[in-house]
Amino acid sequence: MVFSIITTLLLLGNALAQSYTGPQDARLVDELVLDIDTNGVSTTPSGRLFMVISHVDGSTGTPSVVEFNRTTNTTTAYPDAEWNSYASGKDPATHFVSINSQRIGPDGNLYVVDTGAPGFGVPAILPGGPKLVQVNITTSTVTRVYSMDNATRSDSFLDDVRFHTATGMAYLTDAGSPGFIVLNLATGETRRVLDNDLSTRQYMPVSAEGTILQNKGKPDYIYNDQLEVSPCGKYLYFQPASGGMSVIETKYLEEAYYNSSMNSNTIMDQYVQPYAHTPSTGGTAIDAKGVVYVSDTDSQRIISIAPNGTMTTLVQDPRLLWVDAMWVDTSGKLWMPAAQLNRGTAFNNGTSYIVKPLHVFTLDIGTGPSPIDHA
Repeated sequence: MVFSIITTLLLLGNALAQSYTGPQDARLVDELVLDIDTNGVSTTPSGRLFMVISHVDGSTGTPSVVEFNRTTNTTTAYPDAEWNSYASGKDPATHFVSINSQRIGPDGNLYVVDTGAPGFGVPAILPGGPKLVQVNITTSTVTRVYSMDNATRSDSFLDDVRFHTATGMAYLTDAGSPGFIVLNLATGETRRVLDNDLSTRQYMPVSAEGTILQNKGKPDYIYNDQLEVSPCGKYLYFQPASGGMSVIETKYLEEAYYNSSMNSNTIMDQYVQPYAHTPSTGGTAIDAKGVVYVSDTDSQRIISIAPNGTMTTLVQDPRLLWVDAMWVDTSGKLWMPAAQLNRGTAFNNGTSYIVKPLHVFTLDIGTGPSPIDHA
């Protein structure tokens, strides 16, 4: 019976998913035209721009994190070439093994999330691989490495990070072994919460451009992925990549951090509430008004979700192919890297169908970033 239900859901998912072939939206600005594949950009108020090189097009080598010079259209390994030079035999604790995301934090530092896994679907290297790396962008030096060894597993896929400045905590999603990691930024101590909870995993695989993604011949599941903290710091919005956004008050995550008896799914899941019926998603962002932006990987659109949970299509354009980690800059622009990840080697038996050049689009949304999200 269970197999029959799952099969029906898979077929229904394929039937409902659809790719958008409508007109282009003239409001989109083609901000960057790239011959490299990036799944995330972040900017500083002074105009510096950082990005992750995802290598989903089958390219090999380094770097993984770069600073992009918009005047010369060139990239520089960041914070330096050595951190970006990981190879078998090198210390995974002092090199980037595989970067999934990076972002400027509310303190003005760059934070780099390292999955610690040398390949997609490959076990994380323990100890030393999974980590959060803090980089001072003034000196371009690593100032702290937060090890995730005690909170991750071999099947973990450390995905992304957000901050709660009032409490000094950071939250990281684990998309491989579904759950959250709560990190005390002062002490470096970690706790897992909502481990394998219904809200952090999924029953449906991810889809894009109307097709369910395959990994090694099987439907691909990406667990706890996108997350955003409300500007007031009270709420954490989160979801698996296949959609279905939930919300929990951050105070319960922090209670579970300090009180081990609280850290039980039978206790924690009573505080999780459904928030929005979101679709398969590549990335999210949040603005100063608490509006969450969600990319729809099937219909090439960006959805805005008001603080009351109401969803509205912000923009839809056939060029918005798997928009990944979005970014709201201080001038009120929403940055949207059209990463085409579903066309990459990981989901196509080692063959890349990515069409270059790749593009990063922006759209004026008239609102700046949440003050606790980034500087």
